[in-house]
Amino acid sequence: MLGFISRPPHQLLSFLCPGLRTPRPSVLCALPRSRAMANSSSSWELPLVAVCQVTSTPDKQQNFKTCAELVREAARLGACLAFLPEAFDFVARDPAETLRLSEPLGGDLLGAYTQLARECGLWLSLGGFHERGQDWEQTQKIYNCHVLLDSKGSVVATYRKTHLCDVEIPGQGPMRESNSTLPGPSLESPVSTPAGKIGLAICYDMRFPELSLALAQAGAEILTYPSAFGSVTGPAHWEPVSS
Repeated sequence: MLGFISRPPHQLLSFLCPGLRTPRPSVLCALPRSRAMANSSSSWELPLVAVCQVTSTPDKQQNFKTCAELVREAARLGACLAFLPEAFDFVARDPAETLRLSEPLGGDLLGAYTQLARECGLWLSLGGFHERGQDWEQTQKIYNCHVLLDSKGSVVATYRKTHLCDVEIPGQGPMRESNSTLPGPSLESPVSTPAGKIGLAICYDMRFPELSLALAQAGAEILTYPSAFGSVTGPAHWEPVSS
């Protein structure tokens, strides 16, 4: 699913990018509109951003193909920035497969996305990448990494999720993100983009208001929470928090 949002500057927004529960990609568009500036007869055009939703699988190549189609459609319709959800790269069947499929930021998959950003000429928010960090050999654990690319394909910011989702799911047993993932060491300062100043966060971080407050106080105009909640955790957790 591809949704478009146009927003006035200097207005704090929270982009809630629900993750991975749509049957197929589709397109929903709201084109930018012009508004008169206060005390002026001139007008300005609002920046247009795309919020993409996909159903990820363990097939990284197919996932990339699906995401690339949405990003190219966003570029064709005039978006300056496209948001992809947490686990846009893949959703594995078990923790062992998660570790096996993970890659470093300098790997082939991120290379494909940097090329895609250059090709389309727009910024990409890659909402949750399974990253093998520099400590992979020692820890055999990964990071849940939110990567921001500019329109030239350069990595301008990385944020590694600080709050890991360890929860008990009735009827399904425990979910332990910490079994395979390390918490990130720090927040990332808000980043200036064509759509405004973006504060990077991921999913379960939304439960911790101090993080969003710190980002807002640092100048963030847009707060991002790309998420990959499931059929049980979504209604029980995400929907009440984001309402």
